[in-house]
Amino acid sequence: MDEVDFETLLARLPVSWWETDADSGRLRSGGGAFADEHMAHRFLKALSADDAPSGGGARPGAGPRRTRFEGRTFDVTWSARGGDSGRGGSRGVAVEVGGGGAPAGAGAYASFADLSPAAMFVRDAAGCYVWANHAYAHLYGTTPDRMVGRHLGEFDAPDDAARFLALDDEILTGGRSLRHTLTYRRPDGSPGHAAGYRFPVSWGALRCVAGTYVDVTEYVHALDGRRRAEEDLRALRDRSGLPCVRLSADGVVGEASTAAAELLRLRPSDLVGTPADAFLAESPERAALHAVWRELTAGRRRNAQSGAVLVDGDRRLRRVWVHLSVAHRTRERDAGVWAVVTRPGLSHEPHPVLTPAQVRILALLAAGHDNAGVAAALRLSRQTVDYHLARLRRLLGAATRPALVARAYVLGILSPHSWPPRSPTAAHPLSPA
Repeated sequence: MDEVDFETLLARLPVSWWETDADSGRLRSGGGAFADEHMAHRFLKALSADDAPSGGGARPGAGPRRTRFEGRTFDVTWSARGGDSGRGGSRGVAVEVGGGGAPAGAGAYASFADLSPAAMFVRDAAGCYVWANHAYAHLYGTTPDRMVGRHLGEFDAPDDAARFLALDDEILTGGRSLRHTLTYRRPDGSPGHAAGYRFPVSWGALRCVAGTYVDVTEYVHALDGRRRAEEDLRALRDRSGLPCVRLSADGVVGEASTAAAELLRLRPSDLVGTPADAFLAESPERAALHAVWRELTAGRRRNAQSGAVLVDGDRRLRRVWVHLSVAHRTRERDAGVWAVVTRPGLSHEPHPVLTPAQVRILALLAAGHDNAGVAAALRLSRQTVDYHLARLRRLLGAATRPALVARAYVLGILSPHSWPPRSPTAAHPLSPA
């Protein structure tokens, strides 16, 4: 929580805060204790009058006291800035604590501080607690009344206590607040983690250190778990032999395994920084893969699978199956997508676009049918089959039927992993194309 957030919070609570210059002129003020600035100004003037030498009241810097204003009761802490800014002046805060004529909700700030989920404490310069709320005491498995008046060494291990005392001394000496994270030992002996602020305060006649912290132990554990998972994933990437790459949200290769570079017949350094689209052939699978990618990067899906046709460094084609998983943002890296390639087909040269009828003819030839058998199976005339065969010989550069079948497998028109013969993109196992 920064200063602006804190001031916004106080604007809804029965508290008034202010800063004055060396002549007690108001510089800044805020809080929700008063309905308008005029009333807040009159309250500050009344306090200033009480602090005048003839008023008999406490001077700025004398610590907390209780005062009455127009039938309302406030706890006031008014401390001198002194050399903190080099301008002199003072800062103060008044918290309404109820009493005759107090509006509904009086004392809400005290309840907020005492029952806040944030852990809050005040310690004197010697390290003894003068105040703690329930959340802070809970961190140590006790209650506030059992902490007040006792030294922090009774609750923390000697090394931790020495570290906390040194931090308190640094804050009191410098007179400035400090935002930081710390570790502590929980009641069960496990390490805990907290993040927050520690700052100097006046508590009566004492100079003290106050702190407000949020326990972030579970968050730290989650980050550690995610980091270990990322390390395991990198080890899997490097040692599994699977071709895999990590892509940024705009589809650029950020990391690549050695197997991925070998599949594409490139060096790993040539892969990193290159758009993944540079390795995708123009095919129906490319459009389908783009649609899946948009769903992943929009957060509508976490995992997906899709076919693809890759283009390697030698401009040869290879059909593959791609498994895509969203990789969440970490402290070191932005969000992206892991892509793992499985079921790679044979590498082949690009071939002319064939009609479904021509692919079916090649599949039937590979299954052992003669021209008459092909015609009967496809319900075509012999002349039509002869025409298609003559055209296929020219398109694929094969003079005979066996050469046509061989070229169909080499170019990836027919799948080497299926029987009866069929296209790798066939929609159904019994369909040749």
